[in-house]
Parts: sequence; C-alpha cells; structure tokens
Amino acid sequence: MPHSVKVRPVAMLEVVQEIGIYIHRFHNLDLFQQGWYQIKITMRWEDNENISFGIPARVVQYEAPDLGPSSIYGIWRIDDTDNSFSTQPFRIKYARQDIHLCMMISFNLSLSRFEGLPTTAVILKFELMYAPTFENGADLQDSLDAYPAAVHEFRIPPKALLGLHSYCPVHFDALHAVLVDVSVHVSLLKAASYPSASKVPSSSRNPEVITDRRYGTLNQGSAEVGYLNLKNVMLVKALLTARDILLEELQKLSKAVDQAIDISEFVSKMNNVKLLNSVLQANQFATDVEISGQGKPQNGFEGGNGALEFSNVEKLLSLSKSELLACCQSVADQLSYLWSIFLNFHRDNKTKILEFLRDTWAKDRKAEWSIWMVYSKVEMPHHYINSGSDESSNRGVHRRVSSLWKLSDELPQTLATRAELHRRSIAQMRINNQSIQDMHIFGDPSRIPIVIVERVMNAPRRTISENSYLRHVGRVNSHSFQTGFDMDIANKKSAVQSNARVLKIVVFVHGFQGHHLDLRLLRNQWLLIDPKVEFLMSEANEDRTFGDFREMGQRLAQEVISFVKKKMDKASRYGNLGDIRLSFVGHSIGNLIIRTAIAESMMEPFLRYLYTYVSVSGPHLGYLYSSNSLFNSGLWILKKLKGTQCIHQLTFTDDPDIQNTFLYKLCKQKTLDHFRHIILLSSPQDGYVPYHSARIESCQAASHDNSKKGIVFLEMLNDCLDQIRANPSEHRVFIRCDVNFDATAYGKNLNSFIGRAAHIEFLESDIFAKFIMWSFPELFR
Repeated sequence: MPHSVKVRPVAMLEVVQEIGIYIHRFHNLDLFQQGWYQIKITMRWEDNENISFGIPARVVQYEAPDLGPSSIYGIWRIDDTDNSFSTQPFRIKYARQDIHLCMMISFNLSLSRFEGLPTTAVILKFELMYAPTFENGADLQDSLDAYPAAVHEFRIPPKALLGLHSYCPVHFDALHAVLVDVSVHVSLLKAASYPSASKVPSSSRNPEVITDRRYGTLNQGSAEVGYLNLKNVMLVKALLTARDILLEELQKLSKAVDQAIDISEFVSKMNNVKLLNSVLQANQFATDVEISGQGKPQNGFEGGNGALEFSNVEKLLSLSKSELLACCQSVADQLSYLWSIFLNFHRDNKTKILEFLRDTWAKDRKAEWSIWMVYSKVEMPHHYINSGSDESSNRGVHRRVSSLWKLSDELPQTLATRAELHRRSIAQMRINNQSIQDMHIFGDPSRIPIVIVERVMNAPRRTISENSYLRHVGRVNSHSFQTGFDMDIANKKSAVQSNARVLKIVVFVHGFQGHHLDLRLLRNQWLLIDPKVEFLMSEANEDRTFGDFREMGQRLAQEVISFVKKKMDKASRYGNLGDIRLSFVGHSIGNLIIRTAIAESMMEPFLRYLYTYVSVSGPHLGYLYSSNSLFNSGLWILKKLKGTQCIHQLTFTDDPDIQNTFLYKLCKQKTLDHFRHIILLSSPQDGYVPYHSARIESCQAASHDNSKKGIVFLEMLNDCLDQIRANPSEHRVFIRCDVNFDATAYGKNLNSFIGRAAHIEFLESDIFAKFIMWSFPELFR
C-alpha cells in the first residue's frame, strides 16, 4: 500500500529577487490628447501571463515634484489586488513637456516556486493610464483605472536576474509617443532559513534512491537533506555571483560619477567570514574588499564570473547543515549591505547614474540590434558613358568603357527572399542574453523588419573627357557660396568659442497627397537621438502636390528660409551661435521637392550648412523603368486628369525631348553635392517607387537599353553619383538601407498586391528607423 516516508524538518534557504525601478522623468514627445496621465507598473514571471507575482516592497520619493498645484494630483498608490504600483496622476498640456517623478520602486519576487534558481524571465509591464482634463477628484482616479491607453513591456532574461543595472527607455506606442526615463536594478537578496517537513512521494519505485541529473545519486538515508543541501549550495553560488556583480557595478558607477564609495565597514559587519574564506580559499575569493572612486577593488578582486566558475560543489556539500547555512547567511548579509550602499549612493547621484547608464545603453544598441541588420561594404563605381560621337547618340547606340562598376544581377524579389531567409533563421534563435529586452522587438523577433545596410565607399570623381556625355557640365564647390546675411557665421568659425551653440534644424517633407505629420515617427526617433534639434514639419505643399515640382520646390525653399532665419535670430539673442546644421528627411516625391528647393537660387546662402539627408523611398531617377504594371496604369490615369503636372514630370512626358524634361535637368543640378551624410532608404517590397530609383543605381532594363532613353537614364544616374562622390578633401558618408518588412502582416489585399503596403509602412513603423539611427548616431547628432 502506498505510504509516505516522514523526515525531520530540514532547514531550507529562501532567496528573494529584488527589482528596483527608478522613474526619473516623463517626457511628452507626441501625445495627441491633453489630460491626466499615470504610469502603472506590474511584474510577473514570463510563463504565467495572468498573475502578477512581483510585490511592491519599497517606494522612495527622492524629491517632491515642483510642478505647481495643477500639474500633479494625489499621491502614488499600491494596489494589493493586482500587486501594482501607480505613480501620482500628472497633467500633460503641451508637447515636449517634462514631468520629473524621481522615485524608486522596489518589487520582490519569491523564488519558492522554483527548484533552484529561476529558469524563466521576468516581465516588466508599464501601462499608460489616461483621463480627460475635465475629470477631477475621485472621478479622476476611477477614470484612470478604467483601462490603459498604451502598454510597453520589457523582459529580464534569467541570466540577468543575478545582477543588472540598465537604462530602460519606455516609449509606449506610435499613438502615444513619450519617453519615460527609467533604470532597472536587479539583485538576489534576503536569504533566510525556514523549516520544511517535506515528504518523499510514495509513488517512487525505489524509495531508497533519489537521482539528481546534474550531480548523480544520493543515498536515501540523507536523501532529503542531501537534496536540500545541494539546492542550498546552488543558492550560495548564486549569491556569490550576485555579490560579485554588485561589487563590479558599484565600481563602475563610482568611476562614472567620480564619487568614492566608502565600504570600510564591509568586513567588520559580516559574520562567519573565516568559515566562508576557508571554503572559497581554493578559488581565490575574498570578502574583505573595498571600493574607491579611482581604483579597482583590492585583494585581487576584478569582478565578473568568479562565482559562476566555482566548481568545487563537493566541498560545500561536505559542510554540515549549520556551516552551510552560516556561509549562505554570511554572503546574504554582505549582499544586503552592498545593496543598501547602492540605494543610498543612487539616491545621492541619481541623475549622473542615469546619464551613465543611458550612454552605456546607447553604445550597446548596435550590437544587440545587429540580429536584424546585415552589413556590407561596396565600392562607389567609377563609371561613365562613352558616347563615341553625337551622331551615334542620335542613332540610339552607346558603348561602355571598362570600369569598377559592378551591375547587380539581383532582382528586388531575390533580395526580399534573402531577407526572408534571414528572418526565418531569427525565428530559430534562442535569445537569452544579459540585457533587458524591449518586447516591442523581442516579443516576436521574426516579425521585425530586416535592414540590409550597404556602406558605399567613396571612389574618385569621374574624369571628364571629350568623349563623355558630361563634358559640358560645370562643377561647383559646395563651399564656394557666400552668404548674404549680416552675420556671416561661416567666416567666423575660426573665432567661435568652445561654448558656442550649434543650431541643428531638421526639415521633414511629406510625399504625394501627404500630410505634414506623415514623418512624425522618424521625427520622434531623431528627437530621442538629439533632444536639442529644431524641426520643421513642412506644410507648404500640403494639398498641393499635384502641380509642378518647380512651384513646390519654391514654396518649400521659402518655408525653410523663413524657419531658419527665425531660429537663427532666436539663437543669436540667447547665446553665441557657432554653426548651423540643416538636415532634410523626405518621403516619396517629397525627396524631389527637397532637391528642387535646394536648386533654387534663394537657397544658395544656406547650402554650406547642409548636413544629413535621409531619403525614404524617393524616386530620384523617376519612372523610366518601372516594372509595376498596375501602378503604371494608375499613373496613366492620373496623367489624364487636369493639374497633374508632377506625374508627367515623374514619367518624363512633360516635354517631347527627354533631355528637356524636368527630372533630367534636376539631375544636372548640384543638389546632393552639399550634404555631408546621405542615407537612401528603399524596400524591394515597395511597388510604388522603382527599387533602383530609390537607391540611385542602375537596373537590368536600363543596362540592356541602347535607345536614347537608356543613354539619358545612365547619364542621369552618373550625374547623381558624381554629386554623391566626395572630393579628396571631403568626408562624406553614403549609405543605402534596404528595409524588408514582414509581408505576412499585410495579408492578401489590394495594398499588398500593388506594393503600396510597404510604401506606407515607412510612415507607420519606426523600428527600422530606430535600428538605423541608433546604429549610426553620429549622422543624426
């Protein structure tokens, strides 16, 4: 008959996971609605979606928000029903508004549900609660509790639960674009003992034996005690590792903020140090360490994986129950003491620590997000077209001389397939590093866009020979223009002081039938990279994109000049203006509007300030070789309508002579020559803009076309490439980025069939922009 074997109570160890969340600032980037907002935080194990296991244990308000009586309402709350923490409600009135919350919330998670250390991740959930401005009093809190306006989750992998100190930016979603400056601090704490009257299950076929997969077989005579001792040994190792990580992090933070941390009482306050040292002596561990703001811990401690490499399990297993518990308690006391030191140190240096962690986070993004990015380098082609004679060009025949040009035989579909194979390989990965993971990205890694980055290395400018089609084209140095302003900043650069302000302006230009806020997601990402940038969301051509590109370019140029002068005057009044950096971002035909505006004579004084140009799916070479028959049919219909001059210009039907068309002449203008950085974003899934046109490169149809159309196309191509090539004395970055979206998310509909879905996805998604901008931050600052 089944029976149970009783054993006497055995001391067990209880370890608690403590996760501290410091909320520094709520920054409104792009909330569409004014009103009352609140941040709610919960915490759970990843394998249980319905229960919040994290219990708020401590809340420390570092400083009282000084925002006036109308900006903050009530106090923070802890709800025992769902173990949640909620900040005080605060009122948002305008864009780029800051609410400094400055509070540390600590959650405790019990590890009793695990046999040993946790094998599953922790999910941090941030909810943005909203209530209209007319709500107040008790009704306000009820309205905030109704439902979240947006949610952002993060994952702390099991490897990071032993120790983590990381910046954690909370952005919520595209409709609720904010930045909550948060840092997360994790450690094991509070080891304790408690009695356990466990029973060996009667269903065991051999009641005399218990098998542990890692450490072999233990005799039942002390099976329960041995098993618990083994569990305790693993916890001792985990506590040692957590202690080492915390010591190392304290050292890093001490150096970062240039403040010494005094832990001179570290040894004197600990118990059983001799016993612990005797156990760890063979592994060269020491407990009497101290940290200063300038040096490494003494006694040989370098931090890191010492405890993880501890393999002498038998030595710890040989200890008596009381000795093992004493060792564990000693390490736990050390860890608690160090954690207390960290919390006090963090409170005194909260802003500097956050800035240090944020800089570290930014440096690590390129490495982490490289999972979705494929990098390559190619040489800028040194290629020109040999006409032979004008007579040959009239016959529609041309020859090509040998060059470094390597025409890609890959069709857009081939490139899309390559990206899809990469996406499938990501789906098979087990991503479990020691960094906190953004669930907007890591929640379903196989659905994230794949970005193929092609860094184009500069080649010498082409030699203009008598046989070249470009022999009559003059060259203009982008730095030869002279400004007509009273304050000639460029001529005073040598005298500019180190504290002079750099005025950085970014102009965002929408596409065909677009809205001035179309590019707001890219704008928000740029603001995250450089919060001091001034931006202009162009409205000059809103509802007026059917007309002539020349008129649209003039309107944009006037709008930009007015905006720049306004910002220059303001900067001059409030400080020493040292330099100006003028950048442009365009979507679709907005890129042609930008180039047309730059070619305007009124823009000459500003050309020296051009800095970064981001082209998002721009038809730079028009639609001479468009392979999308459905889209071509739509263009044909648009051309039949009145007032669609820009469609004629895009398709080179605005003049009987192709060499008199607008786009041909625009390529002769030095519009790309002035930018220091040029980034061309394209997608092989985009059927609205020819792939080669967005990338400013040749295509198969053009390379085999010996007609005048083929000659003109390659001439336009080389005109554009010549502008992008840098002079020997210049440093220019030229990058092509292929963005391959998850096509399965579109489904089977008309938009995906005609290629519009990917064209619009550039405006509705910002993950690709986040990857590119944080991988090349120097281009956007």
